[in-house]
Amino acid sequence: MSVIVTEVKENSLCWKRGITEGYTLLSINGHAVNDVLDYRFYGNARRLHIVFLSPCGEEVSIHLKTGGCVDDLGLEFHTYLMDKQHSCKNKCIFCFVDQMPSGMRESLYFKDDDSRLSFLFGNYVTLTNMTEADIDRLIEMHISPINISVHTMNPDLRVKMMKNPNAGKSLAYIKKLADAGTEINAQLVLCPGYNDGEELLYSLRELYKLGESVISVAAVPVGLTKHREGLCKLECYTKEGANEVIDMIDSFNMEHYDELGRNFAYAADEFYLKAMREMPNPEYYDEFNQLDNGVGLWALTKYDFYNALKEAEQCRTAELAVITGVAASPLINELAAAAMKKFKTVKIDVKTIVNDFFGHEVTVAGLVTAGDIIKQSGDLTRYDEVLVPQVMLRDGDDHVFLDDITVEELSKTLNANIKITPAGGRDFLNAIIGLDGKGSK
Repeated sequence: MSVIVTEVKENSLCWKRGITEGYTLLSINGHAVNDVLDYRFYGNARRLHIVFLSPCGEEVSIHLKTGGCVDDLGLEFHTYLMDKQHSCKNKCIFCFVDQMPSGMRESLYFKDDDSRLSFLFGNYVTLTNMTEADIDRLIEMHISPINISVHTMNPDLRVKMMKNPNAGKSLAYIKKLADAGTEINAQLVLCPGYNDGEELLYSLRELYKLGESVISVAAVPVGLTKHREGLCKLECYTKEGANEVIDMIDSFNMEHYDELGRNFAYAADEFYLKAMREMPNPEYYDEFNQLDNGVGLWALTKYDFYNALKEAEQCRTAELAVITGVAASPLINELAAAAMKKFKTVKIDVKTIVNDFFGHEVTVAGLVTAGDIIKQSGDLTRYDEVLVPQVMLRDGDDHVFLDDITVEELSKTLNANIKITPAGGRDFLNAIIGLDGKGSK
């Protein structure tokens, strides 16, 4: 498959050689370019022979010496991936997309399972829509690490949970990647009575057998919304069940720590909250390889906040409201109290939002909607700023909540100065003391 160039940046290498919008990119150094992986892998060479097809059908070859960065070529395409995004072919019993309410924008119902996004942006993939040739290409390109939604290493159980006949067979791809030295972060979405207990222990053992290529395993509790009509019956984790998961993972880590020199598997922060147990220290999480899975986020946020607080010397005079979800509320309240204890000129009220939109079992801040904020936050007009965490906004869009309400619309409805704050403890403190600019009305 060839791809059409939609723009050529002025003064770039290709622009200087007369390549314009409408040219079709055919090959780089003799390799066909099918998508962004081919383009970025072959295009990073320092000597390039690139073949195009002009809009009038003439084949055009150019030879370039580069600094080894494909971005210097200056080529832009219709989409970043250079072709259509690969959708998920699984019908997992725990799929969150299947639990979305009706009537939302179409993009929220798209099930992503695109391996290229895993390699480029850290998305998790199941490997079920890949072929042996796809795996060989990844190995040839030395793409690493790859984040894999494993869920279970039991082939029959994987087919049952993912409702895809290829789910069991594709486990062989994990071994092939590991044998080739590809680093792997594995994810296990645990469903009570399915892949926890002895099945969890089996998965940990099988992943451990793959050797040092598996750098981390995250165990994440299934997320259940109130919109599960007609779906497989699943239960949320109880306090006892969450404790059992943590204990099993801790026991496995202790058994293999001397050999490995680090922890191998980690329970997500949600498990500790459900178990009502103290969060581990930052050292427990080693390189924090699974932060996007909510593994160690609590510990790292707290650590960074207190370190930044020690260094901070002054604070503005302000009255602030902080919006958060149920899960993060204890931590945010603790950090806000610590900031107010050191700086008497700032007053902070934490507004904990219960998730009416998805259901009360959903407690993470990233799934709080603007509609719930409007209904539950009360009168915010007296605050100088209302701090809203960036995770509440949809991926790739800094202005829209999951329920399609924009930041500007929320600000107007509440008549409040809404300020979006990046993730991280240091960023949170900077937003409190006023080191990161002004809020947007």
